[in-house]
Amino acid sequence: MTPHADPRLLADIGATYARFCIERVPGRFEHVAVLPCADYPGFTAVVQAYLDSLPQGIHPRHGAVAIANPIEGDWVRMTNRDWAFSIQEAQRQLDLTTLLVVNNFTALAMSLPRLGAEGRHQVGGGEPQSNGVIGLIGPGTGLGVSGLIPSGDRWVTLATEGGHVNFAPSDERELRILQFAWKTMPRVSAERLLSGPGLELIYHALAQDQAGAEPHLATAEIVRRALAGGDKVCTETIECFCGMLGAMASDLALTLGATGGIYVGGGIVPRLGTLFDRSPFRERFEAKGRFSSFVARIPTYVLTAENPAFHGVSSLLADHVPDQEGGNPLLERVRAARESLSPAERRVANFVLDNPRTALNDPIALIAQGAEVSQPTVIRFCRSLGFQGLADFKLKLGSGLTGTLPVQRSQVRRQDSTGDLAAKVLDNTISAIMQFRETLNVEAVDRAIELLRRAKRVEFYAMGNSAVVALDAQHKLFRFRIPSVAHTDGSMLAMASELLGPDDVAVFVSSSGQPPELARAAGLAVERGAAVIAITAGQSPLARRATVCIPVEHSEDVTTFVSMISRILHLLVVDMLSVGLAVRRAGVSALATPPSAQPGSAEGQVQPAPGVLISHIT
Repeated sequence: MTPHADPRLLADIGATYARFCIERVPGRFEHVAVLPCADYPGFTAVVQAYLDSLPQGIHPRHGAVAIANPIEGDWVRMTNRDWAFSIQEAQRQLDLTTLLVVNNFTALAMSLPRLGAEGRHQVGGGEPQSNGVIGLIGPGTGLGVSGLIPSGDRWVTLATEGGHVNFAPSDERELRILQFAWKTMPRVSAERLLSGPGLELIYHALAQDQAGAEPHLATAEIVRRALAGGDKVCTETIECFCGMLGAMASDLALTLGATGGIYVGGGIVPRLGTLFDRSPFRERFEAKGRFSSFVARIPTYVLTAENPAFHGVSSLLADHVPDQEGGNPLLERVRAARESLSPAERRVANFVLDNPRTALNDPIALIAQGAEVSQPTVIRFCRSLGFQGLADFKLKLGSGLTGTLPVQRSQVRRQDSTGDLAAKVLDNTISAIMQFRETLNVEAVDRAIELLRRAKRVEFYAMGNSAVVALDAQHKLFRFRIPSVAHTDGSMLAMASELLGPDDVAVFVSSSGQPPELARAAGLAVERGAAVIAITAGQSPLARRATVCIPVEHSEDVTTFVSMISRILHLLVVDMLSVGLAVRRAGVSALATPPSAQPGSAEGQVQPAPGVLISHIT
C-alpha cells in the first residue's frame, strides 16, 4: 500500500491503559506501546510521554485518538478517570496539525469491517446477513455499546451510551444481586454489573452467602481463579456475568435488528477464552421467548484481534486527512457510490466531483441550482452517503480539501486566556453561521418577508436576552415607515397581543421558544387575526403557534454563560427580513414609476422607496 505522506499517531485511551502506535503505511502499526493512565496527570501528559519515547526523526503531524468517553464539542471530561482537556489546546500543545478525538466504541465499531475471520472468534451458531446492521458491546472499566449501519459503500457508526440503560434481572439469583446493589446505589445500570467493577460487585453479592469465601476480590483475581478452577464463588461469578451479558447482547440485537452479528469486545471477555464458550452467554442470548428463533440466526463473535481500535481510528482519520496533496477519500467515496444513487442524486454527485470547492463554499440553493435538482434532493444525496445533512457533509469534505479539521464548537472556559477566549468566540460564531446557512428555511424567510410587506403595523415580542433583537428590529422597520413597537416586559405581552388586528404582524423572538408568556401572547395574536412570525427553535411551543416559523437551531451552555451565538443568529434573520423587505419595496416602487420619471435617477436604475435604507445591496 502507498505510505502516508507523514507518520500518523493513533491511540486508544481507556480508563486504565493508553495504547499508542505510529502508522506510516495504512493498516501497519509500528512502535506500539501501552502506558498506565494512573502514572500520568492528564491526557496531554500521557500522549506527550509516548511521543517523547519515539525514535528520533518520527514526528507525526496528524493524530486520531479513541477515548472512553462521549465526545461533545471541544471540552472532554472523562467519566471513569479525573482527566479533562480541550481538544484544541491539546492539539497546540502536542504540535499536531490534526487531532481527531472520537468515542472509543465508535472507533472499535469502525474497525469491524477491516477485521477478517482471524480477528474474531464465533460463539454459538448463526450466519451474518450481508449488509446487515452490526452491534457491538464491550465490558471493561465501563460498558461500551455501539453499532454499525450500512450505507452504500460505507458504514455509519452509532455513538451511544447504551451501557447506562437499566439493568433487568432474568432469574432469582440476578434479582438477589440487584437487591444487593440497591443497598448502595439508588439506580443500577447495566454498566454497574457488566464491567470490571461490576464483576467485583457480583462476587461480593454471591460471597456473602458462602461460608469461608473471601469477601472482596479484585477483578483480575476473580478471572484468574475462575480460569484456574477450584474456586466455586469465582466460577459462579463469571457464569452469572456471562449470562447477564448474553441477555444484554440479545437486547441490543433486537433493538438494532443486528442481522450482521453481535461483536463482544472490551478488556474482560477476550481473556476468558474457552471459559466464555462454555458459559451461559449464548444460551441466554437465544432465550427471547417468541423471538428466540430470530436471535438464534444472529451470530455472536468475540473480538480477538490485537488493538482493534487502531483500525477504527485509522479509518476515521483517513476520512479527515488526504494521503497526498489534492487527494480526498470522501470524493473517492462519492465517485464509488455514484452508480447506486438515484438519477437526481447522481446529478448532485457529478456536480460535487466536478466542483468540490464550490460544493464546500456555496449555500444549498446554489448547489441545487448547479446540479439542476431541488434542495431536498441535495439533502437526500448527503444522507444516502451516511451523513446527517449538508453541513455534516461539508465538514468532512472541508477536512479533506484543506488537510485540517474545520472549525468546531468549543466551550469557553473560565481558565481560558484572553487569546483563547477571543478565538473560541469567533470560531464558534463562524461555525454556527456556516451551519445555519446550510439549514436555513428559505421558503419561511420568503413568506415572512411577504407578510411584513403587506403589514400596516408590526409588533415585536421578546424577553430577556432576546429583547435586544426585538429593539434592533423595531428600529430597522422605522426606516420603512411602518408603525412598529417592541414589547419586552413579560407581564405586558398578553395585553399587547390582544390589541392586534387582521392587518397586523407580530414577530416573536426567542432562543428556546419555551416561555409560556410568549406562547400565550402568540396564541392570542392568532385569535385576533394577526399573522405571527416566530424566530425560534423549530419544535418549540412558540413555533407551533406561529403562522410562519423561521427555525434557528443552536444549543449553547446558558447555565454558565449568557447565550451569545443564538442572539447573533436572530439578528442575522432580522437583517435578512429587512433586506428582503427593502428589495421587495424597491421593486414595487420601480414598477409603479418608470425610471425616467424619477427625479435625479439614471435610466434603468432601481430606486428604493422613500425612507428605505438598503445597506446590504451592492
